[in-house]
Amino acid sequence: MVRKNAVQKPVVRTRAQSSSAFETAQAVLAGGVSSPVRAFQAVGGTPLFIAKAKGAVITDLDGNAYIDYVGAWGPLILGHAEERAQAAASKVLDKGWSFGAPTEQETRLAVRIAADVPGIDMVRFVNSGTEATMSAVRLARGFTGRDLIVKCEGCYHGHSDGLLVEAGSGLATFGVPSSAGVPAGLTALTLVVPYNDLDAASQVFAEQGQRIAAFLVEPIAGNMGCVPPAGGYLAGLSRLCNEHGALLIFDEVMSGYRVGLRGAQGLYGIEPDITCLGKIIGGGLPVGAYGARAAVMEQLSPLGPVYQAGTLSGNPLAMAVGLATVEALHEPGVYERLEALSARLSAGLAEAAGAAGLPLFETRVGSMLGVFFQPGPVIDYASAKRSDTHAYARFFHAMLDQGIYLPPSQFETLFVSLAHTEEQIDQTIAAAAKAFAAIAA
Repeated sequence: MVRKNAVQKPVVRTRAQSSSAFETAQAVLAGGVSSPVRAFQAVGGTPLFIAKAKGAVITDLDGNAYIDYVGAWGPLILGHAEERAQAAASKVLDKGWSFGAPTEQETRLAVRIAADVPGIDMVRFVNSGTEATMSAVRLARGFTGRDLIVKCEGCYHGHSDGLLVEAGSGLATFGVPSSAGVPAGLTALTLVVPYNDLDAASQVFAEQGQRIAAFLVEPIAGNMGCVPPAGGYLAGLSRLCNEHGALLIFDEVMSGYRVGLRGAQGLYGIEPDITCLGKIIGGGLPVGAYGARAAVMEQLSPLGPVYQAGTLSGNPLAMAVGLATVEALHEPGVYERLEALSARLSAGLAEAAGAAGLPLFETRVGSMLGVFFQPGPVIDYASAKRSDTHAYARFFHAMLDQGIYLPPSQFETLFVSLAHTEEQIDQTIAAAAKAFAAIAA
């Protein structure tokens, strides 16, 4: 599927202004960035400073244009500066963008989410995915009266203290801090098991079931690269939680509205007890949400004893842009188009890697893609870590020089948007063919 007539991008000649901007930033921002992966340490080189973006294209300070497969790390499913989202933001800006009081926009978005997502009757908005998962864990503990949380190795649920854990040597181990500044006493309440390993999950419930408040999982892992759930895995987790009186929490911050209107739970037919959302429901503005059936959500203050609050939660700007984005996704043929574009890209990358004789294991769920520099299979964090990160770094920079912007880490997910065109997909495949050939040489 490597198309001979794909348009070729000229090699980028200079990024001098980005380099200068990064040097200035490092004096006043820790590491020169506001989120670590942006610093390009996993791939080397100097990060791009973005001046503007439209559709599927971002442009840096030096005027270099790139086809973007990061999409602000997932939320821009409609593309950059999409007209409907932009119009919704403009209307809010004319009237005021933060009140610290209820607005009709948050109710409208909550109604839409509750109608779309099977596991949600009621919603509470927050400002990030981290806040959503942190609050969902507190709610699960308050609802069950238990302390322990189970999560999977390699699944990232934000940077709250109790979830910044790494696995020990056993199949089911108490987590130890994976960041300085996190007390071991906090992560000791988090158990860590391998992703896609139902036996390990069964073992931890057999040993600690009466103390487990919730099992928190990305139903489609997106933070070790894109790793789909194995057949029966999510259903098995649901069964274990039901048997032991624990709650199943789906972290759909990434997959929510990305793989379908009903998220991963709609795709796989598994309804969790609590759902965490973010990214797409704000259309690229700071947002998060968690929701559940009414009996669970009514434990939240002011109705119940579980406290959680936020000055900017449900702010009208994020709510309006999120609602415009979600409503656009209800238009006929939207997900079929995303599927066609993503399948075209995935097949083209596989063919290009095969032609170069390069071991490459690809994963895809809808418009989420993973590219692992190894023969595979990749089913969990341990197998993902076998990837050749040096080869990915070479691939990243070879693509960048041809005008293609990929995630600056082997262990991130590529996103296709509705703004991508078939020509841009073909251009990406042609660039990849050149990059793969260079790596294999």
